[in-house]
Amino acid sequence: MEKLKRTFGFIFSHPLGKKHRLKSLFRFIYWQLQVSLSPDKYFVKTFISPVKFYARKGLTGITGNIYTGLHEFNDMAFLLHLLRPDDTFFDIGANVGSYTLLASGICKATSITIEPIPVTFEILASNIALNHLKNMATLVNAGAGDTKGSLIFSRDNDTTNHVIAATEANKNTIEVPVVIIDELLDAGIPILVKIDVEGFESRVLNGMTTLLANQILKALIIEMSNNQAYGFDDNYAHELLTSNNFTPFAYDPFTRRLTELADKKSDNIIYCRDIDYVKNRIETAQPIHIMGELL
Repeated sequence: MEKLKRTFGFIFSHPLGKKHRLKSLFRFIYWQLQVSLSPDKYFVKTFISPVKFYARKGLTGITGNIYTGLHEFNDMAFLLHLLRPDDTFFDIGANVGSYTLLASGICKATSITIEPIPVTFEILASNIALNHLKNMATLVNAGAGDTKGSLIFSRDNDTTNHVIAATEANKNTIEVPVVIIDELLDAGIPILVKIDVEGFESRVLNGMTTLLANQILKALIIEMSNNQAYGFDDNYAHELLTSNNFTPFAYDPFTRRLTELADKKSDNIIYCRDIDYVKNRIETAQPIHIMGELL
């Protein structure tokens, strides 16, 4: 019952879910019927046409897209409005690839996509193959950090798999290799980076100081969790970004308006610099049809 309440809370607080309640409820009910009949089956679902993805029961990072069109509405719409075909995008902590599918499947940008958990990585790779994007998305099965070697990750927490901290006890873990983002720049300098690493963001940012100084990079979508288990807090990440002339913003996809945030918070935040360039990009982007809306 608690899980059902969380799901309905997500749908009815979502900008598209609350505007299209009946459509979202129908999608939810239809999906629940499908998975109740075949709980172990992978279903092919349309994301934003013509892009599709594999979904199954328990993959919360992808099923939110089924209910509401774009699970992380503001951030995903910002990506769709910013990226162009000649751009490069880095997806750090990709899970099964929602952001990469939008970047390379819809925007036709080149993606460098990093996901540490092997089982999740397999689904990510299947989503890329399903959409014939192998030439546009380079997949890296590793964790991102600031020191070469390996990291111990949880492996059974779906979208919240994370680096195991020194004080944390978790028996179901896996050791994965580490990549340092600055060592991947020969593949292209991204205009946009998404970081979703469950509290490890400061360590990831420490491994991309060369990239942060490169003016080609215009924006980051970063989840600030205020997890201090890895030696840093959100203030460190925020100060590192602002010292490189990035400013935190909120994005309204309906008006295509960026609003500077007076106070950062533990949530997904869009950091931008060269704001006139970014605003021009999002204002001139081609409209996209999502859940009956033209964004």
